[in-house]
Amino acid sequence: MSLSSSPSRTTSTTTTSKLYSPSSSPPPPPQTESTRPIPNQTLFEMMSEEHLRDSKAIEESRKKTQTRIAKFLDELKTRTSNDWGLRSGDVRLTVVSRDGHRVSMDVHKRVLSEKSRFFAEKLSQRKEKGVSHTVEISECDDVEVYVETVVLMYSDDLKKRLIGENVNKVLALLQVSAAIMFDAGINSCLEYLEAVPWSEDEEEKVLSLLCQLELHGSMTEVLQRVLSEPSTSVRTDDIFLKLLSGVLQAKDDKARREMKTLISRLLREDSFDYNSRFDVSKDTLYHLCHRCLCSLVLCLSEAMCMDSSRQDRGVLMAEIAREADNLQWLVDILIDKRMANDFVKLWADQKELAELHSRIPTMYRHEISRITAQLCIAIGRGNILVPKDSRFSLLSTWLDALYEDFRWMRRASRSVDKKLIEEGLGQTILTLSLRQQQVILLNWFHRFLNKGDDYPNIQRAFEVWWRRAFIRQYGDVPDSSNMQITICNYPT
Repeated sequence: MSLSSSPSRTTSTTTTSKLYSPSSSPPPPPQTESTRPIPNQTLFEMMSEEHLRDSKAIEESRKKTQTRIAKFLDELKTRTSNDWGLRSGDVRLTVVSRDGHRVSMDVHKRVLSEKSRFFAEKLSQRKEKGVSHTVEISECDDVEVYVETVVLMYSDDLKKRLIGENVNKVLALLQVSAAIMFDAGINSCLEYLEAVPWSEDEEEKVLSLLCQLELHGSMTEVLQRVLSEPSTSVRTDDIFLKLLSGVLQAKDDKARREMKTLISRLLREDSFDYNSRFDVSKDTLYHLCHRCLCSLVLCLSEAMCMDSSRQDRGVLMAEIAREADNLQWLVDILIDKRMANDFVKLWADQKELAELHSRIPTMYRHEISRITAQLCIAIGRGNILVPKDSRFSLLSTWLDALYEDFRWMRRASRSVDKKLIEEGLGQTILTLSLRQQQVILLNWFHRFLNKGDDYPNIQRAFEVWWRRAFIRQYGDVPDSSNMQITICNYPT
């Protein structure tokens, strides 16, 4: 073995201690390199110091590598005599890194030829007995990995030898094993990768390397955890339907909230992945929306018939809040997926639900009005694009309910953002025709004077409408063009 290393310089410092009286102040601590004030340095001096630090780090890394390589070579020597009963080697194998670092070792033709099809082919060209061979492998990415791979050839239990290694190390061993056609090493590395968990970064490296190596059938077991079976959009949609339905019907509220957050995040990631082949379908989401709407109608109908003295009033209130929360979650997904346009019309058409809503106490119903607020916020931000008639129909059906429930919405839930709702509602109103704006905002004006903070404060929208109606007063835009078009017939 020949290990080359650069000499390193060491410096020693001596410290002189001095006695001092108890009344005097102790001397300041001796200044080290890190505490000594640095005078103004030139750019050349700063670059020189940085280069020196980098050189020291490289030298330290090389020393550690050489220590590990020496350990591998000691193991090789032990396995050669104990496991194989061999003495001096008949092949001088030298591994050279890209930066010129060389490691040489005496190995055995018999072992290399049995374990590696690459070495078997190269060494078979000289069949004379007693003749030594010299093999050099140049421009290696990692000399340490090559040396360790050679040591693995002498091991009788490769799988045991890899226990405790990290995924990145085994991937490096796999790459070298594939390069020298060390089949036992390849299989052991693949068995390791199939058995251990991967982080997301490691998963990308595993898939990248396996695709690069093209090991075909031998890597099938490893890839089974990431490669899905041939699927269709119908089968995938069935899975999404089961997952979403399970969340909506969950018994444990805490688990339901956690799974809603998780599913929403995962679906949001899919919406930004334009290469994703499968996603939750619009039909599935609207099917679940209709199911929630039917549940709300049943709950509100039951609330109308309920005697205020009944003990299960709280249970019904919780059920209404739960269904309303479920619908809010589905609407959030629709908005993220840019599929919420049809829901605006669907919600505006819920005349029966709105009628039931108006006839039960506010404490039962206020969560439902958050859906209207949710849609207004999305429309006000431009995240939902629907015709003016649909926007006006939405407000015609649900705006009075939103006004009446606003006080309860604010006080019952800390998650309600008053300013956000007011901004969204005001922006939605301002997208309507000027006449429709006037009807809605004059109605709000009189209500707000009587209710104050119990109503949403949309003064900003009122100001914009006022300026449009009384100050700017845009009329029909006249044609200011002086272009004249003359039609004449040319003789043929």
